[in-house]
Amino acid sequence: MKKILGVIILFLTTSLFAQDLNVLEAEVWEILDFGSETQKKWKKREQLYDDLNSGEKTEATLTKEEKEVINLWDETYSSMWSVEGDGCSWYCGAGDYTVKTSSELSSNGELTYKTENLTDFNYKTAWVEGKPGYGIGEFITFKIPSTHPRITTIILVNGYVKSKKAWRDNSRVHELKMFINDKPHAIIKLKDAYAKQHIKLKEILGYSDREDVEELKKKKDLNVRFEIMSVFKGDKYDDTAITEMYFDGLDVHCLAKGTLITMADNSQKKIELLKKGDEVLSYNQKTNKSEASIITELASPVHKGLIKLDFSNGSSITCTKDHPFLSHNSQWISNDPQKTAIDYDLPFVVKLKKGSKVKSLNGVVGVVKITDVKPKQRTYTIVELSKNKSFFANGIVTGIEKLRVLR
Repeated sequence: MKKILGVIILFLTTSLFAQDLNVLEAEVWEILDFGSETQKKWKKREQLYDDLNSGEKTEATLTKEEKEVINLWDETYSSMWSVEGDGCSWYCGAGDYTVKTSSELSSNGELTYKTENLTDFNYKTAWVEGKPGYGIGEFITFKIPSTHPRITTIILVNGYVKSKKAWRDNSRVHELKMFINDKPHAIIKLKDAYAKQHIKLKEILGYSDREDVEELKKKKDLNVRFEIMSVFKGDKYDDTAITEMYFDGLDVHCLAKGTLITMADNSQKKIELLKKGDEVLSYNQKTNKSEASIITELASPVHKGLIKLDFSNGSSITCTKDHPFLSHNSQWISNDPQKTAIDYDLPFVVKLKKGSKVKSLNGVVGVVKITDVKPKQRTYTIVELSKNKSFFANGIVTGIEKLRVLR
């Protein structure tokens, strides 16, 4: 009861300033666990990858239990404390923002509580505000360039989660007030949960007119501030902690320059030359037929960590690892199905690998080779069509960016 009263008292002192603002309720997305059993599974996972790399084990000889352990962390994870693996994600094309805080707690020996901990994608570190008391009024400010991919979701790991004890001992945020360019925008209500939380924005954050990059650069950068309004009181310390704060959004799941898009009249146009109002050939999954559809939105971010897919008909596509294609049996398929399933509103995504079969203009083609493409390059995608959710890129049926909606 003491903890509940602590939240209410702090809330009443700030609620008078929250009139007429949107209230965004956080959703618990992933319960965290860094206990002894999880640590044992990580060690077993490390040994299994050593055995697979040495040839002592093969994928075919893995037991069901071993496969379950492997699936907890794929090969892109270098540590059990990694928030995300090192594979391709939205941050392959995003993250070029700066972060500042109003204060930070002084270090304690080797332990630091600095601003950088908010965005290091490490569950073992945390930002802790440095103001005496519970940190009411302390804030985090993100300066986001006008060219940055648009943001649809805030992802926050509340409290100091390196252990259950550290999480309980330190205070956690109950409510944040969100400002955009110093104008109050919303009240964010967080859960008192040892978990990753998602806050879906009611309005997309960023500029939708992205066709002319030079004009986009001239637009005003965004300053997004999150101010602590109330907290869940810690059992031992007043200090309020946040382990991680980052984003998810649009404009980065794209195709490389030069990709040929089939137009409604069956001609082809390079993807970088497309414009709003163009009619492309789209694929209707309900009728299994092609039909004309009008482009209503495009995007063109710079991207890294792409892959090149070579197909049995001699064509190829360079794209992000989680870009969805339509398989021969009408299932969505990508090189990173877990990421695709999470990021897009898709109930089931199949792993795209060598030998996979996908739909094309002239039937079905197979994937014969997958190659990593490391250099950064500008990429392009169709964000939205007047109807249907896919189009033809180099003759292959591929999904539009609009598919990417959090479940």
